[in-house]
Amino acid sequence: MKSLICIWIALCFIGCGNSEKKEVLELVKEWNGKEILFPTESYTTVLGKDTFMMEENPEYKVVVYTDSVGCTSCKLQLHRWMELMHEVDSLAKGRVSFLFYFYSERKNELNDIFHRFNFVYPVYWDEKNEFYRLNRFPSDITFQTFLLDKSNKIIAIGNPVHNPKIKDLYMNIIQGKAASESEGIRTKINIKSTDLSLGAFDWQQEQTVEFILENTGERRFGADDSGQYPDAGG
Repeated sequence: MKSLICIWIALCFIGCGNSEKKEVLELVKEWNGKEILFPTESYTTVLGKDTFMMEENPEYKVVVYTDSVGCTSCKLQLHRWMELMHEVDSLAKGRVSFLFYFYSERKNELNDIFHRFNFVYPVYWDEKNEFYRLNRFPSDITFQTFLLDKSNKIIAIGNPVHNPKIKDLYMNIIQGKAASESEGIRTKINIKSTDLSLGAFDWQQEQTVEFILENTGERRFGADDSGQYPDAGG
């Protein structure tokens, strides 16, 4: 499962050049399964006001790290995060938490952004950038968002609001689907004979042979998603 997710994530960035694809695959292999360490001195706020965040250990955590480099509003895409959080909550209520960690000297700018989008969710202020120092995240912001399991180990990496394929991967994992399920319906088949003899014949002659494929899976070709064949009518 671990290697499958590594390959799946690398395919999400298939538009990259060959050298970039290799770097992405190596990065994903390095980070997949790593435990994320959390700082002890960060504090939480909602719309710039101090708040208290209860300790919880849900089944999954989506962790977002953001520093002050570049356009903060562009990187955050808060409206899209709110849409995703609402969607996840409707599918897996209470099983997923979202943790936003900020290291920035431009607090007023960030608070203005939160107010502009009415982002009424707790965020963590990490004034000493301890979160980064504990984990040494990749410099590419594409890989500063993670899906963690209950033991805080990375099971997927990538930003789901910037990349729809990464979003699909996150949603599939949260809903208990294998990564390969997103590629289409699968079934199992059995070939009764793995040896086919064509005999001796001239290369100019056409030769045919029959073999039998047996569907042994739960899906049937031509069936709908419920496993039933649609009514042909008449």
